[in-house]
Amino acid sequence: MFVLDTLTHRLKRGCETMDYPAGPAPALPDRHGGALRVDAAKCADGCNACVPVCPTEAIVRPAGKSVALDLGRCIFCAACVEVCPAKAISQTGDHRMAVRRREDLVLGAAGVEELRLAAALDEKLRKLFGRSLRLRQVSAGGCAACEADVNVLGTIGWDLGRFGIQFVASPRHADGLLITGPVSRNMELALRKTWAAVPEPKIVIAVGACAIAGGPFVGRPEVRDGAAAIVPVDLYIPGCPPHPLTILDGLLRLLGRLETGDRAPVAAPVTPAT
Repeated sequence: MFVLDTLTHRLKRGCETMDYPAGPAPALPDRHGGALRVDAAKCADGCNACVPVCPTEAIVRPAGKSVALDLGRCIFCAACVEVCPAKAISQTGDHRMAVRRREDLVLGAAGVEELRLAAALDEKLRKLFGRSLRLRQVSAGGCAACEADVNVLGTIGWDLGRFGIQFVASPRHADGLLITGPVSRNMELALRKTWAAVPEPKIVIAVGACAIAGGPFVGRPEVRDGAAAIVPVDLYIPGCPPHPLTILDGLLRLLGRLETGDRAPVAAPVTPAT
C-alpha cells in the first residue's frame, strides 16, 4: 500500500525539474537585482556619491576619469544604485554574470558598460572532459552562503547531474575545483594540496565575491583575497552569494552548452527592492 501511495503521489506531482536551458530561465526573486550596468557617460563631473558607500571599495573614480565598478569585489548591496543621482549604475535583472577573465568584471572603464560573458573551454579540453565535469568543492573560509547555493543545484528542481556535472569527494577523481570563500590563511595549505591532487588537465572555478577578490574581508591579513592568489582561475562567477541560476549558467557556458555572446544584452533597469 505504501508503494502504491508513493507512486500515485509522484504521478500527481509530475516532473518538478525545471526546463532550463531548453525552456525559459526562472525569474530572479525581487530582492535579487541581477547584474549591474554602468553608463559612465551619465556621471556628472566631480560626482563621487557612489564611491564612499561601497563596503568593499568595488567602485573607484580616479581624478579626471570615469567611474569603474569591479563586479568581482561587489557584494550587490545596491547602495551605489540608490545614491547615484544620475542613475549611471543600474540593476539589469540579468542572471548571467560568469566571465573567463578577471578584468572582464570591471565595468565603466574604457567604455565597458556590460559584462563580456564567459566563453567555452577550448576544443581540446572539451574533448578530454567529454560532456561531463567532475568537481571537488573547496570551502576556503566561506560563510556558507555560496556553498548553500551551490548545494541547491543538486536538488530535484535543478538536477545538476542531468548536465553531466557532479561533485566528487576526492580531488583525485575530479576534473577541477570549485572554490568558495576568501581563502583564509588557515585554508591556504589545504587548497594547495587539493589543487595538487587533481590530475592534469584541470580547471578552477571561483564562486562568489570572496573567492574572486576577498569579498567583505578584502585587504584583511587573515585572508588571501581570493583563489587567484593560490591557483589559476578559469571561470569567475560573481555574487554574494550568486544565485544558483548564475552558477549554473557559468558552468554550462564553460562546457559550451549555451550560446555565447560577446556581451550580455542590456535589460531594462529594475527598481531595487525595499
